Amino acid sequence: MSNTPAPAVPLGRRNLLKGTVLAGGLAAGLGALGTAGAQVTAQAAAHPGMLHSQADFAYIAAKLAAGAQPWTAGWDKLTANPHSQAGWVPRPAATITRGGGVGENYPLLYNDAHACYQNGLRWRIAGTADNRDTAVTIANAWSSTLTEINGNSDAQLAAGLYGYQFANAAELIRDAPGFDLGRFQQMLLDVFYVMNDDFLRNHQGTCDSHYWANWDLCVMCSVLAIGILCEDDALIDQALDYFWNGIGNGSIQHAIPFVYDEYAQWQESGRDQAHSVMGLGLMATFMEMAWHQGIDLWSARDDAFAKACEYVARYNLGHDDVPWTNYSWGSGHNCAYNEMTAISYAARGTYRPVWEMIVHHYTSRRGLALPMSAQFAAQGSPEGGGGDYATTSGGFDALGFGTLLYVRDRAPVASNRLQSFNFPDRYARHSSFTARIDANVNPADDARFTLGAGLADRAADCVSFESLNLPGYYLRHQGFALKLQANDGSAAFAADATFRRVPGLADAGATSLQSYNYPDRHVRHANYVLRVDPVTDAAARADATFRIVS
Repeated sequence: MSNTPAPAVPLGRRNLLKGTVLAGGLAAGLGALGTAGAQVTAQAAAHPGMLHSQADFAYIAAKLAAGAQPWTAGWDKLTANPHSQAGWVPRPAATITRGGGVGENYPLLYNDAHACYQNGLRWRIAGTADNRDTAVTIANAWSSTLTEINGNSDAQLAAGLYGYQFANAAELIRDAPGFDLGRFQQMLLDVFYVMNDDFLRNHQGTCDSHYWANWDLCVMCSVLAIGILCEDDALIDQALDYFWNGIGNGSIQHAIPFVYDEYAQWQESGRDQAHSVMGLGLMATFMEMAWHQGIDLWSARDDAFAKACEYVARYNLGHDDVPWTNYSWGSGHNCAYNEMTAISYAARGTYRPVWEMIVHHYTSRRGLALPMSAQFAAQGSPEGGGGDYATTSGGFDALGFGTLLYVRDRAPVASNRLQSFNFPDRYARHSSFTARIDANVNPADDARFTLGAGLADRAADCVSFESLNLPGYYLRHQGFALKLQANDGSAAFAADATFRRVPGLADAGATSLQSYNYPDRHVRHANYVLRVDPVTDAAARADATFRIVS
């Protein structure tokens, strides 16, 4: 387990935001995130450039025109939502109250913000003017009316959540005819940002660790989104600096307090699972908005966020074997000691529409496998948005519609085949998830594998074999027979799925594969079935020798 602090990053990173979009999912100049001094050529910020780009909308429109799934199912989810219907009538209020139980009217704001966003999406994707005009009407109504958000401390949640959501909606219609962008920007600055700024600096006079991660994160999202909409460098720098160096639990160091080999513990894991998932969704939203401005935060702390997602997904899928470290913090004005001693069962299995965004960043852009997160995402596909999950505020914490908006075809990857040395017309394949060597499999997809760094050991001589047509599934030995199974993220799986490449036992110019956790055994075929067995004679050495071919 590692608790090494993330590197401190100074303010003044706007030069990165004005830089070129990250090529191929990663910027060569930002390989070591958090390192000061990376320079890129300044240019105007891209719009739309928060959660979505114009290229995204073109991609989605092409998929819909082709009737492709799952985008069509995601579109159907959007168009069936009452909030996405043209003609939605806004109900703006001068004062929004959240918290305290008296005069609370904040559902007016979140319902209209989601209606504005959903109508904006329909216009951007399908070009429907009536949806555009509805979004403009909603935004203009609120910017001419809202002057205050109040209540108890929950008012800060309203300023954070609905600030980032309304800013994203406005980004979609920023160039729409009739939209008063300047007035909307001023509303966000005068009503939302002043509260966001005060919260991040002061946390209402409480201990720095008093508020849960999702409080900081929603406010961070609001500051970043408002900064992008207003093209305000200082706000964007403030949000990015807080991500790296913030004193509260929304910073990358505090939101993920414990990093293990395969997983990372989320700050709210001992509180309940609904808020844990909410926090993941907010951090993903923050990272995605930065991504569209040219900054990769997703890989911060060596992909610690990916490990946290796998941790939360694994537990919510019913696995009880996730690691745990007692978590303590100070609360209130006097930093009273608190401690969580076990992961919380509360709200276990709760689905929020945040998983498709997470999964498809890592799998489609990066080519990494997140099997637990992907399995959890599949349970909620196609994802809906505000209005599809609950009428209360929890159903509106995420903008959603990830199946439509974030699913991407996986980038092509190089593949390899494992050719038998003594039966050169036969290749390793997974047939009904049992590994064997068969003839005439070319070009069968189940005989093609991506050779990656070993799951248990990333040394140069260690490899793991991931199925090309079933990403996230690897060859592993179980009962010494080789099988294709989904990576469950466990250390046992990683060890079973890792092999050392050594000179061929029958021909030094070829390759043999030594079991990582049973080094006295090598991969061999016996009656054409692949196993890890001791190699005791010349015939076995030939059976245990292969050629890896592209």
